[in-house]
Amino acid sequence: MHPGAWWLWAIGLATAASRTTNPLLLALLVAVAGYVVAARRTDAPWARSYTAFVKLGLAVVAIRLVFNVALGSPIPGTHTLLTLPEAPLPEWAKGIRIGGRVTAEGMLFALYDGARLATLLICVGAANALANPARLLKSLPGALYEAGVAVVVAMTFAPNMVADVSRLRTVRRLRGRPTGGIKAILQIGLPVLEGALERSVAVAASMDARGYGRTAHVPPAVRHTTTVLTLGGLLGVCAGTYGLLAAEGARYGLPVLLTGLAAALAGLRLGGRRSVRTRYRPDRWGARAWLVAGSGAAVAAAMIWAGTYAPDALHPGVVPLTAPALPLWPALATLLGLLPAFVTPAPQAPQTPQAPQESK
Repeated sequence: MHPGAWWLWAIGLATAASRTTNPLLLALLVAVAGYVVAARRTDAPWARSYTAFVKLGLAVVAIRLVFNVALGSPIPGTHTLLTLPEAPLPEWAKGIRIGGRVTAEGMLFALYDGARLATLLICVGAANALANPARLLKSLPGALYEAGVAVVVAMTFAPNMVADVSRLRTVRRLRGRPTGGIKAILQIGLPVLEGALERSVAVAASMDARGYGRTAHVPPAVRHTTTVLTLGGLLGVCAGTYGLLAAEGARYGLPVLLTGLAAALAGLRLGGRRSVRTRYRPDRWGARAWLVAGSGAAVAAAMIWAGTYAPDALHPGVVPLTAPALPLWPALATLLGLLPAFVTPAPQAPQTPQAPQESK
């Protein structure tokens, strides 16, 4: 499967998550991403990072709730949970408070808001667990090769760190040493840092041996045109994406996104002339890749469309306290994200060597 298809699928789920604060829809998106990851991830080191992203999402929710308790919430509420001592602040800090009354409405609003950010992180973790970063780098245009190397190295840092921590904890457990507590964390952190430095030196040596950074000569006019098209196109893509994510910018977001994407592709096409590298067995974008990317795009489009006719269902109110309802059509559209679990090939199990048979 083309790694770009996995990222487009995950971006579609993340876009859908950014359009709602309904905890039932967010939980359904997390379940969809988790099922696809469980069905199609391999035993590679980067595939083990999904659990870390789930824990990071839970930590984000907990931090959001703690901040709501400590700093208060702008949401008015009548159901008081507890009252903390309030610290006096100067006049210029009006509108900010530390401590005070903690209401159930404010805590519920913080929970919804934190769950949305956690779902975004989990969708990104699903893409990290499913897409091979080396193959993703190979699929990038020649103009983005140098930037792609930096991004791929940054993306593989978290999965490799998670694998190193898991390996070191297993070693300590086998030796009868504790794996929890501040002292154990400090003793595990030094080998993890040493392994990261060794990998950095190995990556730098391999990049230098492969001629990284060497470019062909192109006329100055082509370079300037490439820069204008690429930067302008990327700015248009960012503005269009922001318009699609914002509630009021959906009308101009899609035209700006398509215009910026066309300009960026033209700039990348011209910028590819400076690249002197070749590709060995490039990944092909087939029908399965279209189905995977299209399923994520369908989920995002359905959630954006649902925001125009049923905004109250996507953003349940907290004043007064009411139980959130599960809207039928957005929930059914979210299930389209399960399509990659059925149309993509299953990961191959590692083959175990067979014992040689004795000759008679």
